Amino acid sequence: MSSFSAMSTVEDVVRDLIQRLAQVALVVAPPVLRIALALPFFKSGLTKWNGFLSLSPAASFLFEDEFKLHIFGQVYNFPFPTVFAYFDGIAEIVLPVLLILGFATRFSALALLVMTGVIQLVVPEGWANFHLPWAALAVALMALGPGKLSLDHLVASLCPPRAVSSRGRQ
Repeated sequence: MSSFSAMSTVEDVVRDLIQRLAQVALVVAPPVLRIALALPFFKSGLTKWNGFLSLSPAASFLFEDEFKLHIFGQVYNFPFPTVFAYFDGIAEIVLPVLLILGFATRFSALALLVMTGVIQLVVPEGWANFHLPWAALAVALMALGPGKLSLDHLVASLCPPRAVSSRGRQ
């Protein structure tokens, strides 16, 4: 066997291995990304409630007295703090559950990206340790999508897109 054919065989084996690794990663990565983004938000959401739709006093206090928006060097109170506390508490439970299930994945990731942006305005010093990884996870999910191990994939396989009819066009 010549050194050229041996080298070609090694290259082929490495290429095949890399291709298989990429195929496995495309199946495994999306659910791992979904879980990694969902967990910190879900854990935070659990602290906001004292039962079903009963906002904890601590959550109300945070939005009324502790959380401030840092915008262009100025500090502002949250408008409608109780409304924001309810919205945040609901979003921090519902969106992570949707992500774990892989349902409305891109929408959920976008919503958590927006929430991360708001959190950045409240806690500007958290960017490097928390907000940047959360934003990266959200953007990755928006780019990659839910993956094959998701309800989104199941729904898409059961309900293929319809062909666009030319009758309605002029």
